[in-house]
Amino acid sequence: MPAAKVHTPESHIAGSRLHAFYVLTKPRVNTLIVFCAIIGMFLAVPDGLPPPALVLAATVGIACVAGAAAAMNCLIEAHIDARMSRTRGRPLPRGEITPRETLAFATALGGTGLVLLHQLVNPLTMWLTLATFVGYAVVYTIFLKPRTPQNIVIGGASGAMPPVLGWAAVTGEVSADALLLFLIIFAWTPPHFWSLALYRSADYARAGLPMLPVTHGPEFTRLSVLLYTCILFGVTLLPFATRMSGLLYLIAAAALGGAFLGHAWRLYRDYSDARARRAFRFSILYLFLLFAALLADHYLRF
Repeated sequence: MPAAKVHTPESHIAGSRLHAFYVLTKPRVNTLIVFCAIIGMFLAVPDGLPPPALVLAATVGIACVAGAAAAMNCLIEAHIDARMSRTRGRPLPRGEITPRETLAFATALGGTGLVLLHQLVNPLTMWLTLATFVGYAVVYTIFLKPRTPQNIVIGGASGAMPPVLGWAAVTGEVSADALLLFLIIFAWTPPHFWSLALYRSADYARAGLPMLPVTHGPEFTRLSVLLYTCILFGVTLLPFATRMSGLLYLIAAAALGGAFLGHAWRLYRDYSDARARRAFRFSILYLFLLFAALLADHYLRF
C-alpha cells in the first residue's frame, strides 16, 4: 500500500499563498468576463468557427488582464475592503499578501496578457484590453466609485467591453454588432449591482462609498433597478430587430427578460434583503443564459 502523502508546513503555506493570489483575480467575476469575450469571438464569425489557436490566445490574454485589473482593484481598495463585511476576508485585509506583492503580481499578470494579445492576436485587441484595464482599475476604482452614486452607470463601460474584445480578436475591428453586445451588458450592469447594493447598503455606508442606496435611499434605488431592467429588456430585443439573431434568441431574450422584470417588480413593490439577493443572483444567471442563447441562435438559427 503506498505511503500516505505528508503535507509539510512549507507546502501548506505555499498552497495558501497561491490560493490568495488566485482570489485576488476575483475568479467568479473573471469567469463571466471571459465567457462573454468568448461568445463575442464566435459571434464574429458569420459561418463556421474561429481559429482554435486564436481563441485560446485571446482567452488567456483577456483573462490575464482582467485578473490583473481585479488585483489592482483589491490593492487600491484594501482599506475599504477592511471595513466591509463582504470583503474583509480578501487576502490584503487579512494580511496574507503584501501590497508590494500584489502590485508585482498584477504587473506581471497584466503584462503577460497584453504581450499575448499583441503578439498572438492583434494590436487592436491589446489596446482595447489595455483601455478596459485603465477604465476599471483607474477611472472607475479611483475616480468614480468614491465620488458619485452614478459610478456603476459610468464605470459600466469597462465591464461591458468583453464581447467587443472577443469580436476584435477575431475580426481585427469593432462592428455595430459588437457594440450592440456592449450595449446589452452596459444596460445590465446597473440593475445587477444595485440589487447587491440594496442589501449591502450598511456596508457601503460604513466604508464611505456613495452607492445609490446610501445617497438616494432604498426606494429610489428600487425604482432605478426596475427602470433599468425595462431598458435592458428593450435593448436585448435589438439583436433580433437588426437581424443579428433569429427567433430562437428572441424567445430566450423575452423569457429571460420577463423573469428579470419579475424580480425587479417584486423588489420594488415588496422589498426584502432576501428578494434583493435573489435578484442579484438571477442577474448573473440571466447574463450567462442570454449570451448562451445568442451563441445557440448563431448556429441553430431558424
